[in-house]
Amino acid sequence: MAEIPTDRTAVYLGPFDPPTTYHRRTAAMLAELHGRVVVRPLANRTSEASLPIHRAVMADHNFAGLEHVSVDLGELERLPASLAVRQPDDEGAADVTYAVSAAMLAGGAAELTRNRSQAHFTILKMPSETIAAEDLPPNHVVLEVPEHRPSAAVRLQLVEDTEVDDLLEPRVAEYIRRHGLFKATPPARECRHRPGKPRLQLYFDAENAAAVEVANELRTYEHHEPELIVSIGGDGTMLRAIRKHWRSRLPFYGINVGHLGFLLNDRVELRFWDHDLRLYQLPLLRVETTNGDGERHATLAFNDCWLERSAGQTAWIEVEVNGETRMPKVVCDGMLIATAAGSTSYARAMRATPLPFNTPLLTLAGSNVLKPEFWQPAVLTLDSCITIRNLDPVKRPLRGFVDGVEFGPTTEMTARVSHIAAVELLFTQEHDPVAKLAVLQFPRFT
Repeated sequence: MAEIPTDRTAVYLGPFDPPTTYHRRTAAMLAELHGRVVVRPLANRTSEASLPIHRAVMADHNFAGLEHVSVDLGELERLPASLAVRQPDDEGAADVTYAVSAAMLAGGAAELTRNRSQAHFTILKMPSETIAAEDLPPNHVVLEVPEHRPSAAVRLQLVEDTEVDDLLEPRVAEYIRRHGLFKATPPARECRHRPGKPRLQLYFDAENAAAVEVANELRTYEHHEPELIVSIGGDGTMLRAIRKHWRSRLPFYGINVGHLGFLLNDRVELRFWDHDLRLYQLPLLRVETTNGDGERHATLAFNDCWLERSAGQTAWIEVEVNGETRMPKVVCDGMLIATAAGSTSYARAMRATPLPFNTPLLTLAGSNVLKPEFWQPAVLTLDSCITIRNLDPVKRPLRGFVDGVEFGPTTEMTARVSHIAAVELLFTQEHDPVAKLAVLQFPRFT
């Protein structure tokens, strides 16, 4: 067997659907050999494949805490445009070896890398496996690994309700149970959840006296391996917490010491972990903005993103949906794209209909629309890709905002639901956002 090259970064490729304890041990072993490992989940073309967002969360949970191991979700974010693996930045790099299972080489596995003849491979082979000579890439070494249960077999056990906890990391197993993955019915976007142990990470504004007071009451439950993130403040504090910590993949519980607190719970009952809570998994928007110099910047939004005029002239905006120009010219003060969660915020002020949290729709709304006359906010399917573009950036400059954060002069903004970024929010029964929405839509008059 050829010697394992230790001077290369190992890019560990696989569907990881679900990732197992074997995959975690293998990543740790590769890190010891190579010093650095990048785990890259690839497109899974089997009928049992779970949604990209679930695969992204499971991968982050499975490989969390391993030294010198990171998770690259770029291929999942690019889905579902193509099931073929796109050329990554490390394609053909001399200091990279692609670590793949022997099973992935069947048929030549041309999709693993376009530059297969020059790329280096570390083939992970069980003693019971054989590899056809024609399937071997030119530059490869074989690394023998222990016999293990493939992900396909684990999926089958999950379908049959067979115990698999010994094959899965605890957080992966809990996530699968929580969302009902690998079952005949579609995964749940909302469910009941009781946190159990109060192992908390606190997020609050140290300048807010009320937030500090609540945080001090919860200090005793802080933990270096938290199970929950508790945001204390207003909705703005929660948005900041989400932007900073969404990749931790922990549920968020908000405590309101601010004003409206649509995303939050009241502070009356601080021992919320003793109760069954309503859990919603909510998508984030992937937002790309372009400035006047043509520079593009990608970020995430939980509520909304928008363009608005930054001078005295009205804005002239073109609206494109899924590559088709839907409105060639909108004369207005600005245009906004919102998630269902964000539809109760700025979008509502633009006369958009507030949507329940679990509604798989996006909202497109305009501010002070002059033309087209009488145009009303639109609702679009969750798989829509929306671009709003400034038609006259010189005379009618616009500025961009993402969740209230200004991005400065912006000529174009494109938004779609991210395939890898989502958050889980927890609510008590008394503060379920569905009930709050009813109050918004049916106000009481006295």
